[in-house]
Amino acid sequence: MREDRELQEYRAVMEPPDRFEDGYNWKTLLGAIFIGFIMMPGAIYLGLVAGQSMGAAAEWVTIILFLEVAKRSFTRLKRQEIYILYYIAGSLVSIMGGVALSGGAFAHLIWNQYLVRSPAAQGFVADIPSWVAPQPDSPAILERTFLHKDWIPAIALLVAGQLLSRANWFGLGYSLFRWTSDHEKLPFPLAPVAAQGATALAESSSRKETWRWRCFSVGSIIGVVFGAVYVGIPTITGLLMVRPLHILPIPWIDFTLGTERFLPAAATGITANLGNLVVGMVLPYWAVVGRFIAAMAAVFVNPLLYKTGLLTTWQPGMDTIYVTFANWLDFWLSFSVGSAVAIFIIGIWHTVSTLKREKQGDRVEVEIHPKSRATRRGDLPVWFCLLLWGMSTLGYIALCYKLVPDFSLFFLVVFAFLVTPFQSYVNARMVGLTGQFVGFPMIREATFILSGYQGVKIWFAPIPLGNYGGTVQQFRMLELTGTKVKSLIKAEMTILPLTILCSLLFWQFVWRLGPIPSINYPYAQKMWHVNAMQRCLWISSTLGGDAGNIFRQAWKWDIAGAGLVFALGSYGILSKLNFPVMLVYGFIGGITQIPHNLIPEFIGAIIGRKLLAPRFGVKTWRQYAPVLLAGFSCGMGLISMCAIAIALVTQSITQTPF
Repeated sequence: MREDRELQEYRAVMEPPDRFEDGYNWKTLLGAIFIGFIMMPGAIYLGLVAGQSMGAAAEWVTIILFLEVAKRSFTRLKRQEIYILYYIAGSLVSIMGGVALSGGAFAHLIWNQYLVRSPAAQGFVADIPSWVAPQPDSPAILERTFLHKDWIPAIALLVAGQLLSRANWFGLGYSLFRWTSDHEKLPFPLAPVAAQGATALAESSSRKETWRWRCFSVGSIIGVVFGAVYVGIPTITGLLMVRPLHILPIPWIDFTLGTERFLPAAATGITANLGNLVVGMVLPYWAVVGRFIAAMAAVFVNPLLYKTGLLTTWQPGMDTIYVTFANWLDFWLSFSVGSAVAIFIIGIWHTVSTLKREKQGDRVEVEIHPKSRATRRGDLPVWFCLLLWGMSTLGYIALCYKLVPDFSLFFLVVFAFLVTPFQSYVNARMVGLTGQFVGFPMIREATFILSGYQGVKIWFAPIPLGNYGGTVQQFRMLELTGTKVKSLIKAEMTILPLTILCSLLFWQFVWRLGPIPSINYPYAQKMWHVNAMQRCLWISSTLGGDAGNIFRQAWKWDIAGAGLVFALGSYGILSKLNFPVMLVYGFIGGITQIPHNLIPEFIGAIIGRKLLAPRFGVKTWRQYAPVLLAGFSCGMGLISMCAIAIALVTQSITQTPF
């Protein structure tokens, strides 16, 4: 299959500078403290209320604030300092997938305290160990406080996991970066987003405003206007009215109830978040097209599956969330595993074929890393990073075996030293080529089930299984901004204690205000129950009796095989027709996705490809788009911070007895 011309275009968007500098100093340290104590509470609130990450808000708002302070102090922020601020902000307010929880390490414990209380876990809650969360009748749960001795095992495990995970991802992620970026020369199409934004703001700081600053400003204005409608109005009106006023529904406009008469068992709708449209302008065009085609096709496939009797759980009156879960239970759980296995197989084949072509001489440059460039970038020895990864991995194995001694040590070693590096490399190539994430699907769940293990402990243990291919992009961003690697190491040494302290402080405060989830947090109240049901369905698979039967009824080998055959067949047909490789990956990856978010993403891709690229020129538009997205995120962040600050202060006042 031919390589996409788009990949060549992305390679030309931004090149690393000739000079690399340290981006960590007292300015970034103050920024980290500011983010931890000012931004984290807002991130917690936004995740619970709207299910949105505050990463962009924390990142760009902090940077702009420090830029303004620097200007009035007759100094400036370098591009390297701006990017390290961006990285620290993103790390401190990163979101926990699925349940949209921000707020650092203790967000996991907040989810655990809900899980042990949820109706879905009542069949096995007595078997959940103390290092996950206290039992529902514990004073620590009833009084909603982390300051109780029953939380000590869980908090100790949390801190140990934070230490091991950082050493693990850095060691393997950096080693993969040295290979995929320096040797394979992959383009990393999404890496210029933060890099271009940091460059634009650095130019503003030095009073040298170029096209980047103008483009960033346009994106910021769009973000401010949209953010006021999408986040600002619901947040403020929620303080004054019984129900907040949503001009644009969050997270999407749901058409499912209106279309169920002629599209039974199909989830229909569209997200009103303009950010998805802007993201569509940045992502590789054919990857977006492929995902959109596959997701929309699934809308018409579900009614056919219902009529043939394959979808039996769906009932009229279900909204998108329950339709999706019902269909997932009947069909798409098994089918998605099969199609995801196909993606992994295709990724391996594509990687091997590429390396084979390079070995045969298709690529002239084979030097892993020029010495002069390594010196400027401040590279670490690869052997040291691999040793760091190996030692932390052994720590993971020892910890997991200590917690769950009746689980096979063989599987832990295979997870750690075979599956993790293998799938991390394949994913690093996918991120480098298309900006999309891919992993070995359900290997953790399949191993637990097929190993014959009986119990629930293993589902909560810190298994040494990771996919660190996505972290390679962080190192590429460092390179594009001219930031030395040691800056990231210093930043991580600051983030670790700060995230534990601030996360404990603010989650304790928010949890004491009221139960989580509750009516005060509409997104959490709506979505957590579904996530708990899905999680407990997997856990039930290693239990005997009726609990185990729930999973066995949902899993269907024939449907999983059909998913594998369908995905591989789709790839083969599209390959024979010489379609772009990113269209193939996008199509297979979009088979099981909810179409709501993909519609505006597709519209954005069309606008960028057909209207804006011809208007500005393809190369110029490739440079404009990431800066526009960065500016949009900044504008949304400014409005979100203002609205959330008002909401937090108001709620705190109403909790006082006087």
